[in-house]
Amino acid sequence: MKSFLFAAALTLAGTSAYAAPEKYMLDASHSQIVFTYDHIGFSTTYGMFSGFEGEIMFDQEDPAASSVTVSMPAKSMITGWEKRLGHFMSPDFFDASDDEMISFTSTSIEVTGDNTAKITGDLTLNDVTKSVVLDAVLNKAAQHPMAGKPWAGFDATTTLMRSDYGLGAFAPAVGDEVKVMISIEAAKAE
Repeated sequence: MKSFLFAAALTLAGTSAYAAPEKYMLDASHSQIVFTYDHIGFSTTYGMFSGFEGEIMFDQEDPAASSVTVSMPAKSMITGWEKRLGHFMSPDFFDASDDEMISFTSTSIEVTGDNTAKITGDLTLNDVTKSVVLDAVLNKAAQHPMAGKPWAGFDATTTLMRSDYGLGAFAPAVGDEVKVMISIEAAKAE
């Protein structure tokens, strides 16, 4: 669920000074994916992924030729409560092994405005792959003042139905709809 937004942000930020795609790497310390769902109408429950890895191949002259990939272990989920995480990794939901991965690979990028884009890609979650669309906004693309190199940051959102990924336990009492908010920073690779 993760890397889609990067490509959109970078596409919008570029100039035509480059002739080929350039590699940008996610800044794991400043990239998060937050998800929310309704818990039986009583509350909105939150979870998060952070510290994940990803790569953007950004073509400033032809943004549609850009691509993004992201992956993270399912067990890297942060729920704020150890028993909830244990339940999510149980057979009721992920039945996750230590090497269970969540991944996103972009398939197309459509620039929709001066600082917006739609990033379509294949999300693999719980061994199920489905196409998703991320609504992305470029926050900033500039020289990073501390790192001294090109940097890009953006936000994105999407909504998933967890039952589409074989994670529908207790639906509809526990909401099937999962809202996903992504905030990403990426640095130009050396």
